[in-house]
Amino acid sequence: MAAEEDEQLQQLRSKATELFIREEWNASIEAYSHFITLCTQTLSHSLPNQKLRRSLCIALCNRAEARSKLKDFHCALRDCDHALELDATHSKTLLCKGKILLCLNRYASALECFRTATLDGNAESVSGYLERCKSLELLSKTGCLDLSDWVSNGFRGKLPELAEHIGAVEIRRSEISGRGLFATKNIDAGSLILVTKAIAMERSIIMGGVQDLSEDAQLAMWKNFIDKVFEFVGKCPRTRGLINRLSSGENEEELEVPDVGLFRPENVEKDGEVEVDVDMVKLVGILDVNSLTEDAVSANVLRRGNDYYGVGLWLLPSLINHSCCPNARRLHVGDYLVVHASKDLKAGEEVTFAYFDPLCGLSKRKEMSVNWCIHCKCKRCRFEGEVFPKQEIREIEIGLERGMDVGGVVFKLEEQMKRLKVRGKEKGYLRASFWEAYSQAYRTERAMKRWGRKIPTAEAVVDSITDVVGGDHRLLKFVMEEFKKNSGGVVERDKVFKMAKQVFGKVVKKQAMKTLLQLCIAD
Repeated sequence: MAAEEDEQLQQLRSKATELFIREEWNASIEAYSHFITLCTQTLSHSLPNQKLRRSLCIALCNRAEARSKLKDFHCALRDCDHALELDATHSKTLLCKGKILLCLNRYASALECFRTATLDGNAESVSGYLERCKSLELLSKTGCLDLSDWVSNGFRGKLPELAEHIGAVEIRRSEISGRGLFATKNIDAGSLILVTKAIAMERSIIMGGVQDLSEDAQLAMWKNFIDKVFEFVGKCPRTRGLINRLSSGENEEELEVPDVGLFRPENVEKDGEVEVDVDMVKLVGILDVNSLTEDAVSANVLRRGNDYYGVGLWLLPSLINHSCCPNARRLHVGDYLVVHASKDLKAGEEVTFAYFDPLCGLSKRKEMSVNWCIHCKCKRCRFEGEVFPKQEIREIEIGLERGMDVGGVVFKLEEQMKRLKVRGKEKGYLRASFWEAYSQAYRTERAMKRWGRKIPTAEAVVDSITDVVGGDHRLLKFVMEEFKKNSGGVVERDKVFKMAKQVFGKVVKKQAMKTLLQLCIAD
């Protein structure tokens, strides 16, 4: 190698290293790229040079780390693989690759890298990553999530580290709409179904409620969110391929039914990395249909304060369809989404969310369904579609709208259900639709004095509603109020905790659940 060429390489490497140390990632990537190109050309035209091969290996490793800082994990992994072709035991590269795989939730592959790195005498520097990897891999396999310490500390401190988990579910054709997520075995209420990280999220500070966000603020938030997703999919072919499998709201029945395994982070089959162009128009359509917000009726956000509002894209949860009798809820923990059963699911049953409030009447739900472009045909909507037009039920609705005594409304509804021979779950449907009247009646001393002996107990009504809509934070709050008001005993306390698991899932131990209820439910 000529002296001039050697000096040029030295200068390039020094410049790239200086930029890397100063954390000027884009500039350092450009400088390392120039060095790598020149180095590769030199090696191809000269005799074997171990010193130059070592320099090339280090440069590839540093460029990989710089790229990972910019979340360009696909190119970063490619750099690591090239570096390891030059030196399969290069500990710095193995550590870098392990950290990147950890960011991608590919725990088993990351663990292999860290274990190999320890063979080169780096056990002390790698041990923390090894333990972290083992813990996350176990969480990923079992879905045994425990947020007790963080919750008990009032959501203070660093967010707990969650692991991607896909439970006993599969993707199938849905009678509700297009494709859906189905349980492959019986799932108890509160049990975890999914834990997954957002492809991208955008949050905005709000002073009152989401309704206080101006139209300009909402548009700016939406644009930033789209830009984040566009940037991410531009860097990751696998994510690009998976997003292109999602619905854009058109030709739902023609979409293929992918294997749920494609959504597992460890799955890096070529089928998951199909090279497709990022069509901005199609992407906006996909995000419009599939993005989820933190303020949804089926969601609880675990964090201090409620002064943030977020929107994000989570791939597998976006396949969960709507039902007015939902059986699943979700928790937002940082950028992670935790989906759990809000009531018992049977094998083969479709997992569903409530996209809009299930504790309101048919006409209101129909109004809200228009905004979602949904024509709900669930059992509840079909039953209420036959019952609500009846004059007796319509009169009760009108009476409620005109300020009729809520106790009287409840009494008349219960009497009409007897007359119409409404039984079982169908009672729960109507009680859920008139929950506002029931809750006001039970909370009003005057109404209870007059109607208390003539209407069902609050416990019976809450049980019948929970049976059809699953856990709901408003029902839980009501049960807690009744527990305090009546100085409930062990049985009543157990009922509160049972409903809390339906609302929040089995993510904390009993003592921490008390704190969680105080933070998220109690006034």
